[in-house]
Amino acid sequence: MKESEVIRLQDEDFMRVALQMARNAEGRTSPNPLVGAVIVRDGRIVAAGWHRKAGTPHAEVHALNMAGDLARGATLYVTLEPCAHYGRTGPCAKAVAEAGIARVVIAMRDPNPLVAGKGIKILEDAGVQVTCGVLEEEAIALNEVFLKWITTKMPFVVLKTAMTLDGKIATATGESQWITNETSRRRVHELRDIYDGILAGIGTVLKDDPSLTTRIPGRKGKNAIRIIVDSQARTPLTAKVVTDGAAPTIVAVTEQAPKERVQALKEAGVEIITAGSGEHVDLKALMAKLGEREICSVFVEGGGRVNFSLLAAGLVDKVQAFIAPKLIGGREALTPVEGEGFVSLADAVELARVTTEPMDGDILLTGYVARR
Repeated sequence: MKESEVIRLQDEDFMRVALQMARNAEGRTSPNPLVGAVIVRDGRIVAAGWHRKAGTPHAEVHALNMAGDLARGATLYVTLEPCAHYGRTGPCAKAVAEAGIARVVIAMRDPNPLVAGKGIKILEDAGVQVTCGVLEEEAIALNEVFLKWITTKMPFVVLKTAMTLDGKIATATGESQWITNETSRRRVHELRDIYDGILAGIGTVLKDDPSLTTRIPGRKGKNAIRIIVDSQARTPLTAKVVTDGAAPTIVAVTEQAPKERVQALKEAGVEIITAGSGEHVDLKALMAKLGEREICSVFVEGGGRVNFSLLAAGLVDKVQAFIAPKLIGGREALTPVEGEGFVSLADAVELARVTTEPMDGDILLTGYVARR
């Protein structure tokens, strides 16, 4: 085996550790990316760190502090290009160079316009050897949320549904608890734990009165901001998303919403976002406003009408469908995607990079919306 091949394999092994470090803070760093770092000297890891929360030290700084003098002459593996600007914290690229790191291996460049190659330039100008692109695809997947938001200022949108094998989300009488099994339901709560916002339509609120909170046995989950699409401000003042105080709630309305209902929700502590002047909430405008507020990801747990509207507007990035081995049937039974529907197969939303995962009898199908 050539020496260059050995170095590449070693680089990949250490980068995998850095990627695993980054995952320790999944769902906690928004609007910042997930970043992990390890420092290697004489073929072994001497320090490691990860970014924990926006406004706190970055992964490289944690690793450098742990390494101390061992950083001089060592190699740093980091999952994203070190930052080059003063924001909530100082520039990491400068700190890395000043610590005497001899070589930096980077998984991917940072598309943030404030960085975008500037961190690499700082390192190279300081005489640091830089290798970029090691396990780049894995790094891109790790930060799919950040990459969408930082380049478009729009949230990364995940559409989740739970359905039977014949594509029903409830019986003809509206019974839906529980279509999927306990393992699938636990995974849903684990997913809620990593996204900034959870979106549902007013129909779901009126029918189920959900709390849209995170409940994970054995550990404390993070409750996301609740976002209710409710064009006419019909959300009851007694609804859990209004009264439980478990998380902030945003109700998205149109300009046509009755002012007295809007005012009552405001007085109950609900934030109102007005998006659109027509009969229905302008979902693109809503997502843009959420992005401006640094809500970088939205987990959709809506009904068929909301799901279709988001898909038709081209706002969905990822679909996660929990499929139970049950058959309900029924012409009137609800399905995950309703609304007007697409008039031809050519217009249908296609999923790419599809994977499946067994869930103790259920199946979790995950796919990404293919952009035409």
